[in-house]
Amino acid sequence: MNTAQLDKIRSQDGFIAALDQSGGSTPKALRLYGVEESEYSGDDEMFAKVHEMRTRIVTSPSFTGERILGAILFENTMDREISGKPSAQYLWEEKQVVPFLKVDKGLADEANGVQLMKPMPDLDKLLERAVQHGVFGTKMRSVIKLANVEGVHAVVDQQFEVGHRILLHGLVPIIEPEVDIHSPDKAQAEDLLKKAILEHLDKIPEGQQVMLKLTLPEKDDFYKECIEHPRCLRVVALSGGYSREEANARLARNHGMIASFSRALSEGLSAKQSQAEFDKMLDASIASIFAASKT
Repeated sequence: MNTAQLDKIRSQDGFIAALDQSGGSTPKALRLYGVEESEYSGDDEMFAKVHEMRTRIVTSPSFTGERILGAILFENTMDREISGKPSAQYLWEEKQVVPFLKVDKGLADEANGVQLMKPMPDLDKLLERAVQHGVFGTKMRSVIKLANVEGVHAVVDQQFEVGHRILLHGLVPIIEPEVDIHSPDKAQAEDLLKKAILEHLDKIPEGQQVMLKLTLPEKDDFYKECIEHPRCLRVVALSGGYSREEANARLARNHGMIASFSRALSEGLSAKQSQAEFDKMLDASIASIFAASKT
């Protein structure tokens, strides 16, 4: 493991940029960026367009390791280049931003008020490639919609089970059991989730750590025990559909939690903006998320 990257994630102020929209969410991300579906045809052109968007973000002078700790990449992005270098290598060598890789294959159908992750038959091969690319850690997402005990436990059990496989490759897993912000019993779901997470954190062997990516909670400082747990490297927050303003306000009230925003990071950016306008908008966005992450 790269100790400089580990030290940066552990101790530096900043946040993690989530640049990992994949197949299903890419058309929406492009549409918000001002690229209509009529401007590309087929997956190859779509992924080329989204890579242009991500390249524009990470090559911007506003995007540096001073305020951004890490960036989460989609597999397709890891396999491409930015300014002539493999994406993960570019992030670290040129920007001092720690690269992470999204490894899940999407969500299974809802059962017991949750959506587990779909099977990942080629996970070990993907993790080997991630190590070769110089990736530091991974991210995988499940969704909790209801405060269903069986469902919440199934999500957390699956996340940590896969997390242990990722740790065996020397990578740090970001465990992401998202609680849907529209859940009718969001606070109760969070109570169940925290209890299950703490039970699993206690079982992680000494010398190993995971990260957690969690929905901004209903009760401020709710995940304090997770943040302070010796087996937890960092707790990051997902914006989950909240606007950037709302996400930043909630984040600022949760001390020690830092952002890992996707939509809230790229909100307001457009393919139609001049480079100067784009850089200015991105700089303001990064500044506001950085400030909220410092609390």
